[in-house]
Amino acid sequence: MKAEKIRGLDATEVQRQEQDAQEQLFRLRFQMGMGQAEGLKRYRILKKDRARMLTVLNEKRAAGETPQVTAPAGKAKAGKKSK
Repeated sequence: MKAEKIRGLDATEVQRQEQDAQEQLFRLRFQMGMGQAEGLKRYRILKKDRARMLTVLNEKRAAGETPQVTAPAGKAKAGKKSK
């Protein structure tokens, strides 16, 4: 998907597509780990598309078009543990 096409979409639609791409990447990684190498080209293309989506979302956030989104559950940054 081209960046110009992504820029034409609404921020919520781009977020939804990015989440879908993330799920597809997970499935492809799992399949490739099981020895099915047919998905390698699709995996590379999907990674680049997801990066484009994230770039456009960051541009929209910087322009003030969309509110900040919190990290999904389980993806929070781990802080240092104190003793």
